[in-house]
Amino acid sequence: MSNVRPKKHLGQHFLVDQNIAMKIVEQLTLPGGVQDVLEIGPGMGVLTQYLLQHKEYRTTVVDIDRESIAYLQAHFPQLGDRIISADFLKTDLSTLFPGKFAVIGNFPYNISSQIFFKVLEHRDVVPEVVCMIQKEVAERLASPPGSKAYGILSVLLQAFYTIDYKFTVGEKVFNPPPKVKSAVISLVRNNVERLACDEKLFQKVVKLSFGTRRKTLRNSLRSYNLPPEVQALPVFDKRAEQLSVQDFVELTQLIEQNLKE
Repeated sequence: MSNVRPKKHLGQHFLVDQNIAMKIVEQLTLPGGVQDVLEIGPGMGVLTQYLLQHKEYRTTVVDIDRESIAYLQAHFPQLGDRIISADFLKTDLSTLFPGKFAVIGNFPYNISSQIFFKVLEHRDVVPEVVCMIQKEVAERLASPPGSKAYGILSVLLQAFYTIDYKFTVGEKVFNPPPKVKSAVISLVRNNVERLACDEKLFQKVVKLSFGTRRKTLRNSLRSYNLPPEVQALPVFDKRAEQLSVQDFVELTQLIEQNLKE
């Protein structure tokens, strides 16, 4: 069958450079003896073909595009029922995998953040992610505290994953070429099982702190109505981008304690 037409509404930019595709797959390490690999948005299988060369991997692909699904079924019949026609964001992953699985893919720019939030929800069963995303987003996720790129997703993901910026990818290796550069990053699960604070409150505190990132935390977190003696602490003189994950955990503990009193 003919090639799949890239669809703008799905944010499809098909990678056409075989060397880069091979290099992306090579970034997978599958820690802890994990065998299952889920590829998100395989398109015409440019990554899939190299995943299948690894006989030790049990590869599953998921795509929302029916044209891509038909192409994959025609060209990769060995995948059988592991070609899933579905929206990853709405998929119950526990029905696909009994245990842990790695995630790989050339993520559509328009839903990359949503994919990461879903990964966070399943962090206990996703020990590794290797993906290509917009360069600006990749830099943000991998940025340390103190950087202007450091933001909400940087903190939330770095709480549970070690993030490594692998390499930059130019625009010309895609069909159609995007208007921005891309980058490949890896996320490998760290040893933190649970944060030492209320994790829902932690997320709220991080989001609220970065909501007005130019302001000090004293202003950003004003809605918590913390006592004057608490607001006088040095941490409230800082801006969100200056706080590490551990700083945010301690800040959340402080807020939690004062909300109970």
